[in-house]
Amino acid sequence: MTGTQRRSQLIEIARSLFADRGYDATSVEEIAQRAQVSKPVVYEHFGGKEGLYAVVVDREMSTLLEMITSSLTQNRSRVRVERVALALLTYVEDRTDGFKILVRDQRLAAEDGTYSSLLNDAIRQVGHILAGDFSRRGLDPALAPLYAQALVGMVSTTATWWLDERTLPKEVVAAHLVNLCWNGLTNLESEPRLGSE
Repeated sequence: MTGTQRRSQLIEIARSLFADRGYDATSVEEIAQRAQVSKPVVYEHFGGKEGLYAVVVDREMSTLLEMITSSLTQNRSRVRVERVALALLTYVEDRTDGFKILVRDQRLAAEDGTYSSLLNDAIRQVGHILAGDFSRRGLDPALAPLYAQALVGMVSTTATWWLDERTLPKEVVAAHLVNLCWNGLTNLESEPRLGSE
């Protein structure tokens, strides 16, 4: 096995173990054992468990960010909402281990490279898109960040729920998310008030 192949193998094994057991319960010894190498091979490639974990998280973040960003930059507004919801659910379905690591066992203290930072990025992008839509519809574009937070939060929370609750296909979940998002956005009031006011 080449060095590149070995590195990829170690990353895949570690990703699976980190997802199943979490960071603390996973050892370099177990990763090495599953890869049928000695512990020094893991240290040689990554410097230790923390370095390997950082590489796993970085790869998952890059994959998810690419999926979400490409879905936000194409098509009309409703199609964007559909694509974002489906992109996140597809990531959860295709890379379940990676999503578990990102949402359940985030160990990195850095401001960048966390699921939270990715969501903040998505909120900024969605806010920018909504501000343009709001302006065209005569609504206050200054409120776009509030709506972006609500939309991204709804999709993200639903994806986390769907991680464990896979009774519905991702397309059905995405369709219901879009139904709530879009139909709610379509009929926005310019000055909403609570019913009790």
